[in-house]
Amino acid sequence: MIAIQDKLVSEDILDHYFLCKLDACKGACCWEGDLGAPLDLSELKIIDQVLPIVKTYLSEESIHRIETHGAYENYEGQDSFSTQLLSHGPCVFMTTDDNGIAGCAFEQAFRDGKTDFKKPISCHLYPIRVIERPEQGFTAVNYDRWDICNPACQEGKDKQLPLYQFLKEAIIRKFGEAFYEELSSAADYVKANPNS
Repeated sequence: MIAIQDKLVSEDILDHYFLCKLDACKGACCWEGDLGAPLDLSELKIIDQVLPIVKTYLSEESIHRIETHGAYENYEGQDSFSTQLLSHGPCVFMTTDDNGIAGCAFEQAFRDGKTDFKKPISCHLYPIRVIERPEQGFTAVNYDRWDICNPACQEGKDKQLPLYQFLKEAIIRKFGEAFYEELSSAADYVKANPNS
């Protein structure tokens, strides 16, 4: 782990390669797993505000689920929320294109200029997962390995694209430009000093 500002960053983020390969995985991170996308508390109000617009991109099944169960759910009995899932697994905000590749209704509305909310930051940052530990005074920034992303790891390696560079926009969105610059400098140091 490397300390940058008040964050502990996994070195894997600096020295592993990654580039989403949607034609291989079909966006499986949108439908695999037991929980929806983790949400920051600040995102709940935003989702409520953009929901009428985003619903226009959704299937009837997703709209029904949102209307009967809500757009997001609380889990672990804490201040932890995630997007709602359909009964058979996918995120209620998942869309599918003509090639069977999953997309995001939030992102489609954003690209169409209808909202300024791109998508939940946890989705934008994936496969980085952020764990906030305010009571301990730090935030953990980890690389979440998942076998559905193996094609993305190989594609990143083939293109020599480090994970942190692939996620530059999302990292800046979450932590700011100064953090990204420090992260990039740390990556340069790790690369130049592999045994330290």
